[in-house]
Amino acid sequence: MDDDEFRFKGKTLAELKQMDVKEFAKLLTSRKRRTISRDVLKSAEPLLEKIRLTNEGKRKKPIKTHLRVIPVLPQMVGLKIGVHNGKEFHEIVITEEMLGLFLGELSQTRKRLSHGSAGVGATKSSTASASKAK
Repeated sequence: MDDDEFRFKGKTLAELKQMDVKEFAKLLTSRKRRTISRDVLKSAEPLLEKIRLTNEGKRKKPIKTHLRVIPVLPQMVGLKIGVHNGKEFHEIVITEEMLGLFLGELSQTRKRLSHGSAGVGATKSSTASASKAK
């Protein structure tokens, strides 16, 4: 067994992929466990079906979803998933380190704020220098 092999809560990725979703939920925190145990997975059935078909090689189209509350499952590792941020789909490549995070945590909904420079006449100094130039 390699020491540099990825492990999540003591389980390898191959062991995690063999688990049922309910078994994997037992390894997560309580909030994510409750999310999976409630009816959220029933609304995620179409998404899980698309993931299964993509893993089997029967689906070529990119996976897109609006479901930001679904935790990253072992079956998603290695796939590109487009997560909607309210305006567009962000393509995310799922890695092992993302296991257990919500899809919404991986697609930011707000842009970084950047202020522009002040225009002519926006500050007192720019108006004062403009009037002296006349």
